[in-house]
Amino acid sequence: MDPETLLRDMFAAAVAAAQPEKRIPHFLPDPPPAGGRTLVIGAGKASAAMARAFEEHWPGELSGLIVTRYGYDVPCKRIETVEAAHPVPDAAGEAAARRMLDMVKGLGPDDLVVCLISGGGSALLAAPGVGLTLADKQAVNKELLRCGATIHEMNCLRKHLSAVKGGRLAAAAAPARIVNLLISDVPGDDPAVIASGPTVPDPTTFDDARAIVAKYGIKLPDVVQAVLDAGAEETPKPADPIFDKVETHLIALPMASIEAAAEVARAAGVTPVILGDALEGEARDLGAEHARLAVQTRSGDGPAQTPCVLLSGGETTVTIRGDGGRGGRNTEYLLGMAVALDGAEGIHAISCDTDGIDGSEDNAGAVIGPDSLARAAAAGMDAQGLLDANDAYGFFQGLGDLVECGPTLTNVNDFRALLVLS
Repeated sequence: MDPETLLRDMFAAAVAAAQPEKRIPHFLPDPPPAGGRTLVIGAGKASAAMARAFEEHWPGELSGLIVTRYGYDVPCKRIETVEAAHPVPDAAGEAAARRMLDMVKGLGPDDLVVCLISGGGSALLAAPGVGLTLADKQAVNKELLRCGATIHEMNCLRKHLSAVKGGRLAAAAAPARIVNLLISDVPGDDPAVIASGPTVPDPTTFDDARAIVAKYGIKLPDVVQAVLDAGAEETPKPADPIFDKVETHLIALPMASIEAAAEVARAAGVTPVILGDALEGEARDLGAEHARLAVQTRSGDGPAQTPCVLLSGGETTVTIRGDGGRGGRNTEYLLGMAVALDGAEGIHAISCDTDGIDGSEDNAGAVIGPDSLARAAAAGMDAQGLLDANDAYGFFQGLGDLVECGPTLTNVNDFRALLVLS
């Protein structure tokens, strides 16, 4: 058994389990009554692939508009797809969001809106709220990406600065029937958090958003702070009747992908141990914590006998400490782990974003083995120094240990596997 091959095979299985073409056919809604229209809208890294799968299996007429990340487009015949920037929004995303709002306005009770949502939609569907500009939204996003806020906190703030997020798109589409088909990329699989919930109720408030700003000391543009302080246009809440004709289905979940990877491990004679699908925290700290657990497991004081693999999902955070470093939460997790392992024998690991891109670089993640630190030292790299500079990408690029698969056209958050051998 080659450890790296097994780890990469488990990651591939996790991605395959969440492919829209496999999941969409199980969740086709009832068509609208005669005379009713079917409009398909959506946003996210998987949304174009979801749109193609939907139109291939939908028997009636339809039209629509989808916005996905640059490089994630999939050709569709009846649904228009556009590309925009992620993780910081751009003018293309704003234009798509405005067009989407216009498309759903004026729909009637016999019309059907199918909303295809996946991770990444928060940045891709960017329509600033009243009094705000795209530049304001970009400034907020950059601060959120630096400060170490969780995805729940980030999206709470985003919803209260948007014309489309936090149920506002559903409000614009009422009284049409809305069917949400979601691929979850958030810990806890909360529809209100996935892509900032444009077509589901929002339980959070302006008070919550202001508390997040205070917690992290986020410096906002004056006009953004004024909007938060005023709290004039609260998002639609769960009891709002606009949601009476909204139904939501989670069609692909992180846990299902982890379980698919577990089957690959069992077939190889390796015992899988699932630590959870919603792990959060600072990436480097979780990496160090998992390193300690792997060492304990190899010494016989862990959750299973070796050989075993410790599997987990979720979304960690990265607090930017250095200047000029590159990397995402998966590579930072692995570098933190490698430093903590300090060359411990018999432990190999992979950590990758299931969308194929870790942060804003060109890799999904990376792999480590017992020789990672020694090879880095021989190449003149200081692992701790690179970790301090938030340059995990540079570390793994220098070793040739990046995992580069390109866009996967799905997104069920991060996938982590620690293989512990005897």
